[in-house]
Parts: sequence; C-alpha cells; structure tokens
Amino acid sequence: MDDVLNELAGVIEARKKASATESYVASLYAGGIDEILKKVGEEAVEVVIAGKDGDRDALVREVADLWFHCLVLLAARESGPRAVTGELARRFGISGHEEKAGRG
Repeated sequence: MDDVLNELAGVIEARKKASATESYVASLYAGGIDEILKKVGEEAVEVVIAGKDGDRDALVREVADLWFHCLVLLAARESGPRAVTGELARRFGISGHEEKAGRG
C-alpha cells in the first residue's frame, strides 16, 4: 500500500506545476488551500454517507477519493504519505486512549 500512496504522491507533486485547465490537481492548487480543504471536507462527508448506506463498493470508492484529496492537502503543506505512515507506525503498541491522552 505504501508504494501506491508514494507513487500517487509523486504524480500529485508533478501535476502541481501543470496548467489548471489540463490537470485536476493543478486546478485544486490554483484555487488555493481553501479549495483543497473544501474538497477534503466534501469527500469526508461522502465517506460518512457511503458508510451509513452500507454499500461496500461505494464506501471503497469514496475512501479512495478522500485519501487522494488528503494527499493533495499533504503536498500543499510540504508533507506526504511517509509522514502519515510514520505516525501510524509510531502508534503501534499504544492504546488509543493512551495516545489521545498524550497529545499536547
């Protein structure tokens, strides 16, 4: 999975510099951070709806859309999937309650 996310992050990075009329990713960046955040929010709502509806295939598609837009957001903030997978790896062996309590 890490390979796919890192590969996609590379494509997103390359398309940031493309023409907004030719690239969806470039059009998101042209709209600024608020446009990117809006898309992440929309996709998150669609995940919730698909999860509620119980349609597994729709849920998978919507989560893929959300992950894609999260990768766009991470790239906008000079980060990427390795930072997220690193954070997830750090949390292994720590209970969710412990991890939340340890946040400053």
